[in-house]
This record gives sequence, structure tokens and C-alpha cells, in this order.
Amino acid sequence: MPVEPRAGTGHGVTEAPRGLLYHRYVLGSDGLIASARIVPPTSQNQAAIENDLGRFVASRLHLDDHDLTHRCEQAIRNYDPCISCSTHFLDLTVERS
Repeated sequence: MPVEPRAGTGHGVTEAPRGLLYHRYVLGSDGLIASARIVPPTSQNQAAIENDLGRFVASRLHLDDHDLTHRCEQAIRNYDPCISCSTHFLDLTVERS
């Protein structure tokens, strides 16, 4: 069935293992996407991840850099289990005094 394009806005929210995924799209009268906004769970959790990670590291400075990096990656996956499948993301630099 033919469909005539028209302007409009649509949005949706889905739940994933790592949290809510929000999408919002604005379509122009030609049916093309004029703007899109995608807010993944990782960006919603970023401040909490960084805050918890700072406290997490403070009690584990006795570990060597390799083990500390590994443990930090595990801690981050508590918030976002999908990171391990998508990328090797953590570049940890430890300055020890």
C-alpha cells in the first residue's frame, strides 16, 4: 500500500540488560529524517561509573597495572555488560608516587 510521507516526531524507549535505550526522530514533510537523538544507557550511567571507579581504584592500588586494568574493566561491566562485546575501551594510566 502506498504511503504519503509527512512531517512528524516519534520516540521510543526499550529496556536492555544495561538500562534504558531512548530514541527520538523528527521526520520532514519529505519523509526524510531531519534530526535524530539516541541516548544509550552508557551515557546515562557515565557519572556514576566514573565516581564508583575512583573509589574502586583507591582500594586496589596494590595491584600491578595489568591486574588493576582488568579489575576496572570488570567493575565497569557491572553497569554496562555490552561494552565487553563491542570494544576494548579502557586506557588506564596509573601514576604511582
